[in-house]
Amino acid sequence: MTTIVPWIIGVAVLFLAAFIVYKQIIQRQSKHASKKPGDFAQETSEELAPVQIKYTEPSAHKEPELHLPQAYGFDRMVLMVRDPDWLYAYWEITATKQEEFYHNLGFNAWENSHPVLRVYDVTGVCFNGENANSYLDISVNDDADSWHINVGKANCSFCVDIGRKLSDGRFITLLRSNVVTTPRVALSECLDEEWMWIEGIYRYMGKWKYGLSSAALLEQLGPTGGIIPSGVSSPGFHQENPKH
Repeated sequence: MTTIVPWIIGVAVLFLAAFIVYKQIIQRQSKHASKKPGDFAQETSEELAPVQIKYTEPSAHKEPELHLPQAYGFDRMVLMVRDPDWLYAYWEITATKQEEFYHNLGFNAWENSHPVLRVYDVTGVCFNGENANSYLDISVNDDADSWHINVGKANCSFCVDIGRKLSDGRFITLLRSNVVTTPRVALSECLDEEWMWIEGIYRYMGKWKYGLSSAALLEQLGPTGGIIPSGVSSPGFHQENPKH
């Protein structure tokens, strides 16, 4: 009997210790189960991940991009020469000009008309709007603000109107351009005797190593070659009018 009691007490102590350990394990597992997976990941990432510092180089100073405006807010019609056969015109018609058109011809006149470029041949005349040698009408789009014009005439002067042609055939001028002249396609037929005189100077200047004075040049050119055309002179040389 005396040997059984201590054995029973020992077994009871072992069972009690095992129960306490088991209870602690259950409590730890319940705590981990109550945590969300994202909380653990976030906590460990904050503790373990190194702090990253982003370095950005200072950006170079950029000049603002400049853009030409689509409109300048005033009425204008500009004519330019491209080559002996072609002209280029550009224009801007403001709302004020349209209102003026409405006031003079009625509100529906703009819708009942279409835009036209009238190209005047003003070669050799002081153009006043009615004395052109001839003219040509070119229909354009309502949205157009520029146009390439094929005139096919070299060495001629032109002026262009942008306007509206009404249903009854009347042409109403809105804007008028400047006058331009197309270049020649051949050599000029005009001969300038002054160039012949200067050409003679260069022929004689090559014979002297250290240059040539005006007096020596006149002596070498002779009595006829020394005549200086009007408007041509050399430094230090002055031709006096002969005394009568």
